[in-house]
Amino acid sequence: MALRAGLEAMGLSFVVKEQDRLPQLNAINIPQGVDDTAVRRALLDDYGLEIGAGLGVMAGKIWRIGLMGHACNMRNVLVCLGALEDVLARMHAPIRRGVAVSAAREALNF
Repeated sequence: MALRAGLEAMGLSFVVKEQDRLPQLNAINIPQGVDDTAVRRALLDDYGLEIGAGLGVMAGKIWRIGLMGHACNMRNVLVCLGALEDVLARMHAPIRRGVAVSAAREALNF
């Protein structure tokens, strides 16, 4: 819920219709004109954060963000949202800036 709220606040969209989604597996459309590899490299280099690339026909079109296991907690969701927003903003991606973390917090009354 919090991850979804933050991503949608930035203007990012999901590949799967809401009624068919699993909260543990999130496939996000990459915004037009954004370099998939550059974003994932910056997240890893600058934040130590790894998100999955699209596979097969979805390569370069989507990111996969998993919420599973011990590391799946509110702190990590907020770090992920903040990092993704920062990297996309630095790359001049067509997103709304400064909204992701607050939208996630609001979604959980955190």
